[in-house]
Amino acid sequence: QVQLVESGGGLVQPGGSLRLSCAASGFTLDYYAIGWFRQAPGKEREGVSCISSSDGSTYYADSVKGRFTISSDNAKNTVYLQMNSLKPEDTARYYCAAGIRATFHPVPEETLYDYWGQGTQVTVSS
Repeated sequence: QVQLVESGGGLVQPGGSLRLSCAASGFTLDYYAIGWFRQAPGKEREGVSCISSSDGSTYYADSVKGRFTISSDNAKNTVYLQMNSLKPEDTARYYCAAGIRATFHPVPEETLYDYWGQGTQVTVSS
Protein backbone atom coordinates (compact mmCIF):
# COMPACT_ATOMS: atom_id res chain seq x y z
CA GLN A 1 0.00 0.00 0.00
CA VAL A 2 1.40 3.35 -1.07
CA GLN A 3 1.54 5.76 1.82
CA LEU A 4 3.13 9.05 2.83
CA VAL A 5 3.12 9.97 6.50
CA GLU A 6 4.11 13.40 7.76
CA SER A 7 5.31 14.06 11.29
CA GLY A 8 7.11 16.70 13.29
CA GLY A 9 4.55 19.46 13.37
CA GLY A 10 3.58 21.30 16.51
CA LEU A 11 3.37 24.61 18.30
CA VAL A 12 6.47 26.78 18.24
CA GLN A 13 7.25 30.38 19.12
CA PRO A 14 8.24 32.88 16.45
CA GLY A 15 11.90 32.48 15.64
CA GLY A 16 11.83 28.82 16.58
CA SER A 17 12.52 25.72 14.51
CA LEU A 18 10.81 22.49 13.55
CA ARG A 19 11.82 19.57 11.38
CA LEU A 20 9.09 17.88 9.42
CA SER A 21 9.48 14.33 8.15
CA CYS A 22 7.74 12.63 5.25
CA ALA A 23 8.10 8.87 5.40
CA ALA A 24 7.18 6.86 2.33
CA SER A 25 6.07 3.24 2.28
CA GLY A 26 4.89 0.96 -0.48
CA PHE A 27 7.22 2.55 -3.02
CA THR A 28 10.77 3.88 -3.22
CA LEU A 29 11.48 7.58 -3.40
CA ASP A 30 14.52 7.05 -5.62
CA TYR A 31 12.64 7.98 -8.79
CA TYR A 32 10.30 10.61 -7.40
CA ALA A 33 10.24 14.26 -6.55
CA ILE A 34 8.86 15.10 -3.13
CA GLY A 35 7.09 18.35 -2.56
CA TRP A 36 6.06 20.08 0.62
CA PHE A 37 2.89 22.11 0.38
CA ARG A 38 0.99 24.04 3.02
CA GLN A 39 -2.50 25.34 3.49
CA ALA A 40 -3.53 27.96 5.99
CA PRO A 41 -7.19 28.45 7.00
CA GLY A 42 -9.06 30.35 4.33
CA LYS A 43 -6.17 30.23 1.88
CA GLU A 44 -5.27 28.11 -1.11
CA ARG A 45 -2.67 25.42 -0.80
CA GLU A 46 0.76 26.61 -1.85
CA GLY A 47 4.02 24.93 -2.69
CA VAL A 48 6.81 25.44 -0.18
CA SER A 49 9.72 23.32 -1.29
CA CYS A 50 10.49 20.37 -3.55
CA ILE A 51 13.38 17.98 -4.05
CA SER A 52 14.24 15.45 -6.69
CA SER A 53 15.38 12.21 -5.09
CA SER A 54 17.05 11.44 -8.40
CA ASP A 55 19.57 14.28 -8.59
CA GLY A 56 18.94 16.29 -5.44
CA SER A 57 17.80 19.42 -7.24
CA THR A 58 15.58 21.62 -5.12
CA TYR A 59 13.01 24.37 -5.27
CA TYR A 60 12.04 26.88 -2.57
CA ALA A 61 9.25 29.39 -2.53
CA ASP A 62 10.51 32.95 -2.10
CA SER A 63 8.74 33.19 1.24
CA VAL A 64 10.88 30.43 2.77
CA LYS A 65 14.23 30.83 1.02
CA GLY A 66 17.07 31.05 3.50
CA ARG A 67 14.90 29.71 6.32
CA PHE A 68 13.77 26.26 5.18
CA THR A 69 15.94 23.40 3.96
CA ILE A 70 14.67 20.28 2.24
CA SER A 71 16.67 17.07 2.24
CA SER A 72 16.22 13.47 1.28
CA ASP A 73 17.47 10.27 2.91
CA ASN A 74 16.82 7.63 0.31
CA ALA A 75 18.09 4.86 2.60
CA LYS A 76 15.30 5.73 5.02
CA ASN A 77 12.84 6.52 2.25
CA THR A 78 12.20 9.81 4.02
CA VAL A 79 12.30 13.48 3.11
CA TYR A 80 12.78 16.22 5.67
CA LEU A 81 11.90 19.88 5.83
CA GLN A 82 14.01 21.82 8.32
CA MET A 83 12.21 25.03 9.17
CA ASN A 84 14.14 27.76 10.98
CA SER A 85 13.28 31.32 11.93
CA LEU A 86 9.62 30.47 11.85
CA LYS A 87 7.09 33.26 11.51
CA PRO A 88 3.39 33.40 12.39
CA GLU A 89 2.63 33.45 8.67
CA ASP A 90 4.18 29.97 8.39
CA THR A 91 1.24 28.63 10.38
CA ALA A 92 -0.52 26.06 8.21
CA ARG A 93 -1.12 22.39 7.68
CA TYR A 94 1.88 20.99 5.85
CA TYR A 95 1.53 18.17 3.36
CA CYS A 96 4.09 16.14 1.48
CA ALA A 97 3.47 14.67 -1.92
CA ALA A 98 5.36 12.39 -4.29
CA GLY A 99 5.36 12.74 -8.05
CA ILE A 100 7.33 10.77 -10.62
CA ARG A 101 6.56 13.33 -13.33
CA ALA A 102 8.33 16.02 -11.32
CA THR A 103 11.49 13.97 -10.82
CA PHE A 104 13.68 15.92 -13.24
CA HIS A 105 12.01 19.27 -12.67
CA PRO A 106 10.87 19.48 -9.05
CA VAL A 107 8.36 22.30 -9.00
CA PRO A 108 5.26 22.69 -6.86
CA GLU A 109 2.74 22.00 -9.60
CA GLU A 110 0.15 19.88 -7.84
CA THR A 111 -0.91 18.03 -10.98
CA LEU A 112 2.57 16.46 -11.12
CA TYR A 113 2.15 14.77 -7.74
CA ASP A 114 0.43 11.42 -7.44
CA TYR A 115 0.58 10.53 -3.76
CA TRP A 116 -0.29 12.78 -0.84
CA GLY A 117 0.00 12.49 2.91
CA GLN A 118 -2.59 13.55 5.47
CA GLY A 119 -0.61 16.52 6.67
CA THR A 120 0.86 17.77 9.93
CA GLN A 121 -0.12 21.01 11.65
CA VAL A 122 2.44 23.73 12.25
CA THR A 123 1.43 26.63 14.48
CA VAL A 124 3.77 29.55 15.08
CA SER A 125 2.55 31.67 17.92
CA SER A 126 3.75 33.31 21.09
